[in-house]
Parts: sequence; C-alpha cells; structure tokens
Amino acid sequence: MKILMVYPSYPETFWSFTHALKFISKKAAFPPLGLLTVASMIPEEWEKKLIDMNVQNLTDADIKWADYVFISAMVVQKASVKEVIDRCRELGVKTVCGGPLFTTGYDEFEGVDHFVLGEAESTLQPFLDDLARGEAKHLYETGERPGIEHTPVPMWNLINLKNYSSLSIQYSRGCPFDCEFCDIIILNGHTPRTKGKDQMIQELDAVKKAGWTGGVFIVDDNFIGNKKKLKAETLPSMVEWSKKNKYPFDFFTEVSINLADDEELMQLMAQSNFDRVFIGIETPNEESLKECNKIPNKGRDLTSAVKILQNHGFEVQGGFIVGFDSDPLSIFKNQITFIQNSGIVTAMVGLLNAPRGTKLYQRLKKENRLLSDMSGDNTDFSMNFVPKMNKDTLVKGYHNIVNTIYSPKQYYERVRTFLQEYNPPKLNKRPHFKLQHIEGLFKSIWVLGIKEKGRRYYWKLFFSTLFKKPRALPLSISLSVFGFHFRKIAERLNMEEFDDITASS
Repeated sequence: MKILMVYPSYPETFWSFTHALKFISKKAAFPPLGLLTVASMIPEEWEKKLIDMNVQNLTDADIKWADYVFISAMVVQKASVKEVIDRCRELGVKTVCGGPLFTTGYDEFEGVDHFVLGEAESTLQPFLDDLARGEAKHLYETGERPGIEHTPVPMWNLINLKNYSSLSIQYSRGCPFDCEFCDIIILNGHTPRTKGKDQMIQELDAVKKAGWTGGVFIVDDNFIGNKKKLKAETLPSMVEWSKKNKYPFDFFTEVSINLADDEELMQLMAQSNFDRVFIGIETPNEESLKECNKIPNKGRDLTSAVKILQNHGFEVQGGFIVGFDSDPLSIFKNQITFIQNSGIVTAMVGLLNAPRGTKLYQRLKKENRLLSDMSGDNTDFSMNFVPKMNKDTLVKGYHNIVNTIYSPKQYYERVRTFLQEYNPPKLNKRPHFKLQHIEGLFKSIWVLGIKEKGRRYYWKLFFSTLFKKPRALPLSISLSVFGFHFRKIAERLNMEEFDDITASS
C-alpha cells in the first residue's frame, strides 16, 4: 500500500501566528501530531508520505501516487478539507477521513470512501484488518475511550522539522471539568487518560534524537487533569530528564486556573522548564462563569491567580469569550480592564459558538436559537446561534475589545505589566542560540522599531527590559513580534467587512 497523509490548510487567525512566523522564517507553528502518530500505527512495510498543506503544496502527482489518502483535520480547516476530498475524487483516489472534524460532523462530507472516527487506538486496526481482506466498510466508530499507554511515538521523519516553530507531544487525553461550550469531553471524555513516565521519556528522547531544540507544546486538553500522577511520577521524571539533558526544550501546555492553588505542582512544572501555560479564563463576569459551568474559575480572584502563576515563571496566555446569555452591556469594558490589569499578553478573544454535541449546542437547539454549525474561526465575527444581547451591539463590542487590546499602546503596556510579575527559576540551561534568533531580532528592529507607527512603544519596552530585566529581553522581543501578528489579524477585520456583517445581522 502507498498511503498519503494530508493535513489541510487553515486560515489566518490569532492562532495561526502567520505574521509572527515570518520573522524567523518558519512556515507553521505546529506539525500535524495526529497524522504523525497514526503513521506509526500503519503497517511498517507500507509506503508513507505526509503533506502538510500549511508548509507545502499538495500536487495532483502526490495524490495519484497514493492508493489511499488519509485526511485528518479540525473544524477550522473545513473549507480546505472539502477541496482535498473533491480533488481526490476527481483523480480517482480513495479517501480515509478521521480526527476531530469528522468525529463530530462526518455527515457533512460527501464523496469520502471511509470514515475512521474517534480515537485511532480503537478504530484504525479494525479498518486496516478489513482493508487487508478487501472488506473495508464505509464507517468505523466506537464510544470506547482507549488507554494510551501503548500509543506509539510519532514518525518524525515524515516531516521537515525546520518548517515549524515548535514541536508537539501528547501526554494525556480528557478533562475532568464539564464546561457547557466545550467539546473536549465529547471527543476525549471526562477522565484524563495518561501515558506512563517511561513512555513520556521515550517521546522526549525521540524528539531530541530528531535534532530538535526549542519549544515543545504538550498538547493535552488539560495537562493537570490528573495532578496526583503528575506530581508523583511524570513531572519528577521530566525534571530529571531535563536537567540531565541541559534543558533542550521549553515546554508549554494548556491547564486550568486551579494550577495556581498547588505550590508543589507549579514548582515541578517550572523545574521541568515549562514557561508558558494557556488557560481558558473566558470571562470576569461571575454570572457568565456560572452559566457555562466553568467550575475552576468560579468564585475566585482571577487576576490574583494569574499573577501567582506569573510569579512562578509562567507566561499566562488566556482564552476569552463574549456572548454569554448572562453578559451585561459592561462586559466589553470589563474584559479589556481585566486583560490589561492581569498582564495576559496573549489574550485570544472570541465570540461564543456552540460546537456540535456540546451541552450548549443541545440547549440552544431546544430553545430554537441554533442557526448552523460553527466555523471554528475565532476572527470571522460569526456566531452559530441567536444571542440574548443584540447582535449588532455584541459584534461591535467584540470588535472594540480586539482593536483596543492589540493597539500598540495597550499591548506594550500589558507586556510591561507581565514582566513586572514574571519570575522564572534559574536553571542550568544550555543556550539554544540559533541563527533564526538573530534574524528575528533584526527583523523586529526593522519592522517594529523603524517601520511601524507604534515604534516608540517598541523602543520603550526594549530599553526598559534591557536595563531592568535583561534576562527577559528575548521574551519581550518575542512578545513584541506576537503583537505584530495580532495587530495584522485585527487590521484584516476592517471596518468595511465589519459594517457588512453587522448590517446583515
């Protein structure tokens, strides 16, 4: 068999980091970890190729080479997915589709030969067995939540690592919480399933052997979902491994805000060289937190929790939502105030949407407020339901949040607020000095310090960091570059497009 694995392209969003990647000549932020892992589950004797359409073009010759094209994707890649499926059908090559997009919405796609849904540990082998017998069915699905203790190491040799700014590793699947708007529990369940400590070390060794140094994203739904095992086994092993190897990786991951309650856990993560955490803050409005059942966030001082994490050496990145039924008209100003005061530099703000199958989706369907499926793009002003707040008011308020927090003055102020709290541990790290760092520095000086209108804010941050906190200078420059990307995305949401959308609403 000749298997072509295709990862479709995704549009420019806050999450794509497209404009920031150009500063260091990278083509994509992260590789397609799911397909790389599935590749290791396919018979070794089969020929395999992988095309990540975010870093290279998919040609007709690539498709014609294959006996089967395996496609995996997220919701935001839907448009590209449909184009790939159509091209394969026109060229007479069979398709096998799986991953989050298809698991929750396979019925939207026509012309697919085989759907392998859910988690590959459960559904891939039955498909491969049937395929070997010439009896492959159209649909493979199961509600099983398989253990991941035997999930193989991804086939890193299928991609060119130089195209990516970070690599990815998965430690666990599932989240213990039950937020109304979240589809994680639909895809991966409530109970976190984890890899063993030896398995994690094997994953780290594989990435290091592939020649990688730098950022490694632990892609878990909630890395701290099983705190007991993390503290007793996993993190002590990662601390030892990182120390032994002179800290080749800077780890970052997704966690819940209750990390700030656990001193031991924060210390272990910091000693492993975790330096960034993404947290779903969602909203400073307590009634909206209750509405969406955001349990770890309710009844706490969110700003203080963020600062505790910053004090332990973590850059806190935050997800924020507007459009809850309980949101007051003051929510837009309150979101801006919270984001600025907390020093959350990377603040991803989006309009509320209801993913398929979630409790929010079901509730809105019963209330006859559901309009369509969500696009997955957090920058297109779309909502797939009728909000309680006037739609025009809501979209204008969202637009104001984005324009305000990513304007140079507010953005650079937030970087300085963060750096005042930031207190990373002093580890015996081997310098990860790369040519791309010099390239990024000079491009940032040229683009942000000379060409951009807000250049005075760049220089103010540059020199204040240089003299007051010199160890944080590389971080401040990186955050400045991220800000440039966010502003470019905000500019794309121009007033003409904005007026068209609000008028149609």
